[in-house]
Amino acid sequence: MSHHTIRAVLFDFGGVLAEEGFRDGLQALAREQGLDPEQLPRTAMQAVYDSGFVLGRGTAAQFWALLRQRSGLVGDDAALTARIQAGFVPRPAMLALVERLRAAGYVTAILSDQTHWLDELDERHHFMRAFDHVYNSYHLGKGKRDPSLFADVAAGLALPPVALLFIDDDAGNVERARQAGYQALLFTDQHSCISELQRLLDGGFTASP
Repeated sequence: MSHHTIRAVLFDFGGVLAEEGFRDGLQALAREQGLDPEQLPRTAMQAVYDSGFVLGRGTAAQFWALLRQRSGLVGDDAALTARIQAGFVPRPAMLALVERLRAAGYVTAILSDQTHWLDELDERHHFMRAFDHVYNSYHLGKGKRDPSLFADVAAGLALPPVALLFIDDDAGNVERARQAGYQALLFTDQHSCISELQRLLDGGFTASP
């Protein structure tokens, strides 16, 4: 990767900018209800696509109904939703990083496969104000499983893909971004992410506040 070309930095939300509320919340629910804590999040991820919820073509009620049918999970929609949302706790160090990037002149964006829950989480935590753009699959009608999304985002930013650095904790998403011409980092932990950005953007960004 060449730091000289990077003009925008795009972040996944859950698992990068915030704790991974979806997976972690479902694992906790699985343990409480005697379900498989590894299988339930996988079943839920498929259900959120199959119901159309994550692409704005279905509702939360349809998602939860499908997940209950496929997994045996119990609980009413409101309680389950509240449980998942509560797990998406923003990471202060990552949001501070975004603010420093923006102050240094980089375009900042969220690129997330999320539902309208992201908007509700922002009403609670007010993190979107740190970003120039928010690309949410629920509003776009397209998610990161579709490689064409990355070309769409680059076109929307009016930047060549190589000028975009994408950070995600999902290896498949990182690979699809790279195939689309992006520079990309697989997020493993906050310290490594910040250190790698410092290396890539050396001369144009200082990781320390």
